Formats: sequence, structure tokens, C-alpha cells
Amino acid sequence: MQEKIREVLSGVIDPNTGKDLVSSKALKKVTTEDGKTTVQIELDYPAKTQGPVIEEMVRAKLVEAGIPADVKISQNIIAHEAQRGVKVFDSVRNIIAVSSGKGGVGKSLVTSMLAVTMQRRGFKTAILDADITGPSIPKCFGIHEKAMGSDDGLFPVNTKTGIETMSINELLPDETSPVVWRGPVIAGVIKQFWSDVIWNEVDYMFVDLPPGTGDAPLTVFQSIPLDGIIIVTSPQELVSMIVSKAVEMAKMMNVPVLGLIENYSYVKCPCCGEPFKVYGESHIDEVAAKYDLKVLDKLPLDPQIASLCDRGAIELMGDGLLDNAADAVEAAHRA
Repeated sequence: MQEKIREVLSGVIDPNTGKDLVSSKALKKVTTEDGKTTVQIELDYPAKTQGPVIEEMVRAKLVEAGIPADVKISQNIIAHEAQRGVKVFDSVRNIIAVSSGKGGVGKSLVTSMLAVTMQRRGFKTAILDADITGPSIPKCFGIHEKAMGSDDGLFPVNTKTGIETMSINELLPDETSPVVWRGPVIAGVIKQFWSDVIWNEVDYMFVDLPPGTGDAPLTVFQSIPLDGIIIVTSPQELVSMIVSKAVEMAKMMNVPVLGLIENYSYVKCPCCGEPFKVYGESHIDEVAAKYDLKVLDKLPLDPQIASLCDRGAIELMGDGLLDNAADAVEAAHRA
């Protein structure tokens, strides 16, 4: 039976490593007790998001081969990272990604505002800026200093209120220098921002994802054990298709979507205070209903917020702008 199982699983290719489960030594153990067979698979990367995917692949292959067996997935990241000489930090308790199906919808702004909101609630927060080619986090917080390091790794740069950050602009000699790198190099940097940065005790880390559903966001999903994702969008009709792609990607990677945030939802008339929908009627509620998701907050197009970002003073923003989204983040943790 064991040899037959090994033969079957040698044909199962892990989409994250490109290797089959036998030659990569992911197949750790096959046991039979009281007529019940159990197959133990051990992954050397965060199994929180990818474990269910691999488990379903293995189970399907075994069923196809007529082998009744239970499948158990575990992870051994520490042993794997120790072999690479990389220190793994387990002090980050909750990790929430902030995503957008396209650029220019204010994803980095929402990431910054969420971190500020949670920090004000008494939680220690951090931001991992995974948008390597379009880093905006240092600008929002007015960070111009460079990250320092030691033999153990890089130290994150703190904002004025103590939010830990790591962004490529904190490493470049000139923050205006373009990052003209190919996908594998960008993926490597994203992984290093997680494993080679000496993150301190963090209650909530927010990961500012690159826009879209390409190689860089995929690297985040596969390399960082995300607890949830928030999708940022804008009111245009095109958004229904773009958001759908982001939601479907999260589902494929087994990461729960905490909800949607609509940016540029309206602008308040300076005379009467009435909301005026610059981009027309919103379609966010229709998309949310389609996927049984919550619309967490609708942010206005606010010149004051834009001014704060330009000045690097987002930490001076008013209260209450993202309270619903912050509640969803806390609720996800309690669940």
C-alpha cells in the first residue's frame, strides 16, 4: 500500500515549489492502523493558505487511484528556514493584506489609515509594503530615513507614533529611483521583508499588496501566513469585474475576505455638506451581495486627507473614518 501511495503522490506537483511531493520529501509518513490509512504531508512554507489546496489535490489523486486514506497537512517552516540560515520571527500575531484589483484606488492610503486606526485603539501595528515597484507607505508617513541592519537582519523604520514599517524606499539610496526588476527578484525581496526583517511584538501587521492578481501578490499569498484580506475599490462600473478577480484569487488561495472598502465614494459640497458622487452611482453593494461580503466603509474624496498624505502626516487624520473596517479586523482575530 505504501509503495502504491508513493507512486501516486510522485505525480502530484506542488504548484508552489514545482516539485512532486515525493522527491521534495513532503510525503513524511504513511501509517495504517485498524484498517485506516493516513497520509502525512509536511510543507516547508506557510501552510495556512496553501495547506487546503495541497490536501485537496492529494485526496483527489488517492480517490482516483482507489485508495481510501485520510490526508493530514502540517508545516515545518522553522527547519526549512534554519537550513537557509534565515531567522523566522513569530512575534507577529495577525496579518491582514490590503488588496486592489487595479492601481490608483487608494490601497496604500487605506493601508496607512488602518494601521493608524488600530494603533490608536491600543494595538501595536506594522506595515509591510509589498508594492515594490510603487512604494507609497513612506510618503504617507513622511519617512525619509533608511532602514538599518545587523547580522541578524533589517530593523523596521518606526513612524512618529511607533508604527513599524518596511518598504523598498527605506533601502534605496534615492527614494525617487525606479525599481526596474524582473518578477523573481521582486518576489525575493517580498519574502525577505517577511523573513529577514526583525519585527518586534506586533498585534496587527498590514501588508500593502501590489495591485492586480499577478506574480507579486501571488508571492505574498504563498510566502506570508495571511489571516485575512481587505479589498479596496472605487465606484466605477468597471470595478465589478476587477473586484471579482481579487475576490476569486483570495478564494483560490484560501484567505478569508474580511470585506470591501470603497474609496472616492463621494465628495462633500463645501457649502451645504451634501454628498456628490463624482464618479457616478456606486456598484460596490452589488458586488458585495454577489460574494456575500460586507461593505466595511465608504471613504469620501477628501482634499484634507490628500494634503495629509502629501505632507507625510497621515497620523494626524481624524477619527472614525475606518471604524467598521477596524472592527472587522478585530472580529477576525477573535474568531
